[in-house]
Amino acid sequence: MTWRAVFDFLRAQGRGDWVAQLADQSAGWLRGHGDYARWSAALESMPAITDPAAVFDDPAVTLRGACEDPAALEASLRGLMPWRKGPFDFAGIYVDSEWRSDLKWQRVRPHLSPLGGRRILDVGCGNGYYAWRMLADKPRMVVGIEPSVLFNLQFAALQRYLERTDIGLLPLGIEALPPDLGLFDSVFSMGVLYHRRSPIDHLYQLRGLLAEGGELCLETLVIDGDIGQVLVPEGRYARMRNVWFLPSVAELLNWLQRCGFTDARVVDQYPTTVEEQRSTAWMTFESLAQALDPADPTRTVEGLPAPKRAVLIASRAA
Repeated sequence: MTWRAVFDFLRAQGRGDWVAQLADQSAGWLRGHGDYARWSAALESMPAITDPAAVFDDPAVTLRGACEDPAALEASLRGLMPWRKGPFDFAGIYVDSEWRSDLKWQRVRPHLSPLGGRRILDVGCGNGYYAWRMLADKPRMVVGIEPSVLFNLQFAALQRYLERTDIGLLPLGIEALPPDLGLFDSVFSMGVLYHRRSPIDHLYQLRGLLAEGGELCLETLVIDGDIGQVLVPEGRYARMRNVWFLPSVAELLNWLQRCGFTDARVVDQYPTTVEEQRSTAWMTFESLAQALDPADPTRTVEGLPAPKRAVLIASRAA
């Protein structure tokens, strides 16, 4: 694993002081997880691909090239299961992830400011599916942050062939970033807010990471209702333990305004469907279908409103 591309980018942005701290910490990254040795072995066993090239504007993030041992390649990729975000295509091996993340990107992308030349941060980016898709628009740099060891190694599975210098993933949570960094032209927080115990603090953190005039793309679970309405599950929500706050869209707009964002607007709302999130051969655990009431799919198994998501765009005032 190497973080050279991100470190070089941060130095070029005048943050060499932070890079020095990260470099000191990096020796301990990832390796503390109990499954690291197994996942790392799967990564290291990936066979060579001749003339690797990437396609970022198709639904599947695609690695083209010739692999002399496709069976070994598939075995290596299966050693990095479960694949939550995707799909990916590694030289003809199609990784059918739990989430059809391409459907979300199809909804989000038309509402974004052009990403060309921008410095981008993707918070809680998982294996980097959306970060890879952003490269189709030729940004200056895409930095992802994601504490999950497995997701970092899934990202590395593609990067080991491509060795791109315009994208990188740091195994960090948002708390590890300097407050008021003020560096990025675009910040994405998709599928993160409802996992935060303090959503207001999260929004303040996101604002502090943006450069003046920068754009936030926020995607999260919401409920129907008016301003002031927020669902706080008593226990699990859709079988997830770590869901804390589901606001109405009106209340979420209020939060953004209170946290200092401007021009906040809702660009999309949609229910999560079993066509978009489901178990597959690459993610064999329970998924959305098992989280919904079989007698009433508009409710979760806990009797709460079924998952509905909204995408909001907002700016940090110049």
